[in-house]
Amino acid sequence: MNKKGPMNLMARAMLCVCFSIASGAFASAPIEPGLEAALKWKWQVIPSPSSQWGLPHSNIPKASAKATTIGITPFEAQQNIHIVRQGEVLIHIARKNNLTTAQLKEFNALEDDLIRIDQVLRIPNAAERLALRSSPSSTSSRKSQPSGMLDSEVYLLRIFLDAEGFSSGPISNIPDPVFGKILHRYQTSEGTFVAHRDVVALASRRVGPPALTYELRPTDFRFIASPKAIPTNGRPTAPVYSEMIQSSMLAYRSPWEFVAERFNADEEFLRKLNPSLPTYPAAGSVFVVPNVTPFEIENLPFLKQAEPERNPSITARIVDLSVFEILLDKKLVVAMPISRVRPGLRGSGEWRILNSIARPALSTLREPRARHVEQRSPFYTNPNPTPTIKKPTLSQEEILPPGPNNPLGVGWINLSKEGSSPLPYGIHGSSNPSAVEEIESLGGFRVSNRDIVRAIQLLPKGTLLKWTP
Repeated sequence: MNKKGPMNLMARAMLCVCFSIASGAFASAPIEPGLEAALKWKWQVIPSPSSQWGLPHSNIPKASAKATTIGITPFEAQQNIHIVRQGEVLIHIARKNNLTTAQLKEFNALEDDLIRIDQVLRIPNAAERLALRSSPSSTSSRKSQPSGMLDSEVYLLRIFLDAEGFSSGPISNIPDPVFGKILHRYQTSEGTFVAHRDVVALASRRVGPPALTYELRPTDFRFIASPKAIPTNGRPTAPVYSEMIQSSMLAYRSPWEFVAERFNADEEFLRKLNPSLPTYPAAGSVFVVPNVTPFEIENLPFLKQAEPERNPSITARIVDLSVFEILLDKKLVVAMPISRVRPGLRGSGEWRILNSIARPALSTLREPRARHVEQRSPFYTNPNPTPTIKKPTLSQEEILPPGPNNPLGVGWINLSKEGSSPLPYGIHGSSNPSAVEEIESLGGFRVSNRDIVRAIQLLPKGTLLKWTP
């Protein structure tokens, strides 16, 4: 990105991300790493060219042969087979494929150990092994294949809800208030209440395998920042603002973060699902991942907003400042968690979806945000305090480049109260989906990167957006 060239005023939409802040209002709120000073400045949302999507990588780490001989295909629960030859017995075939005899018998529905020449035996892949009842439960091998994590009802329902358009946040086997709230939305989306047991039964029929496998590809490292040094615990250090503005893309900080977002998994949960992987997985490493549609960040340059004529009866609403809902013919079809980046930010009445920006970047002249100072006394509070205005400290724009770890995530939706003028805040993605309700950042109302892409593809220009308590 050319950081020094002039920006087209129409292209950038002149979206000043600047919010009024009462003195001391956010002293206790945790701040997104790297943005401690940046929160004090005014920012503008600007588009970025699709040609600059991705990082150049010349030295991509590759996994050893031992790490790749698991016999799987990316995105598929594809089964390997073994044709029985003369002299082979079941226990030897099982050992050859790192299985127990019980696992091999269960997967092939064998009642005993008898096999015949030319008999075809199916060999379960890594994800299927985790789901087998005969997998060890009390030995050390249980630690390397935590199948119990995939048996969780919460895990099953999170996958099912995601496929139905009801996002409950990053997938794990642990419930939280967001999960309960989104599950209730689904149970009442048809106008009548669907019992919990019926939702579980439906999920059991539709989800299929609880997990799939994904092989990390060399091309994936176009979206993973190269660490200065691979940390011993696999967790990169927090970004520094000066380094962020020098980057061409705010990419994923580790392969774990890349795979977690690709399959909508909570990163800590993903690490527990894959305890045998190294702290910094290389190309060729095989992950066990939730069975969800992958979020393909490489295809974002082709993201387009929905056309108005395709969904003439679509509307949207934000409920209780916590759930973003999309309705078709007044029927709830999509629900996702939403949060505000700063306390006090809220809306009311009816707004409109104006337009969207894929792969947004942020620019600043380090102009201090207007800071409202309230005159208070035991008998009086000034309802319209006068802001203190200061001049910019830079003569040339400073850019926070686009990428999944941009404070606006990978997409921005402009909102309008009336006419064609955008409001100074919008709906956007998040660089940290596991903490959207916990940290203060730049922007407006945020959802996950997966959900902002879904919203852009569903909501055409002019869509009515209502605020409801």
